Amino acid sequence: MTAEVEYVIADPVVAGVAARAALDTPGVVRLEPGLRGLVTAWTRTARGRWQGLDPAPIDGVRVRTSAGALSVEVDVVTSAADQAAAVGRAVQRAVTREVAAQTGLAVDAVLVSIVDIEWTRR
Repeated sequence: MTAEVEYVIADPVVAGVAARAALDTPGVVRLEPGLRGLVTAWTRTARGRWQGLDPAPIDGVRVRTSAGALSVEVDVVTSAADQAAAVGRAVQRAVTREVAAQTGLAVDAVLVSIVDIEWTRR
């Protein structure tokens, strides 16, 4: 008789993969955590230090699993040189693709909030 093994991939791991995918998307300047994200980041950092861990940077990314459906929310700052809507769609595709590739999990929804557009002088 063979024992069946079940693997669980924690939400912070999914968030780390999603954060890297979003940051690697052309037109994304940075992730922006917002107030709720800052509180979560402080808590994660404190818990990680207490446990001797160095958690992956996931500020600006939230992962939710409800009734077996995985959703990812990403808050980004885009470059003024790129169309914000196109960057948002590219982030959705990149996050969906990378989470599936790195974890084997299917992402049901990726919500991208563009919280700012950064203007650069030429």
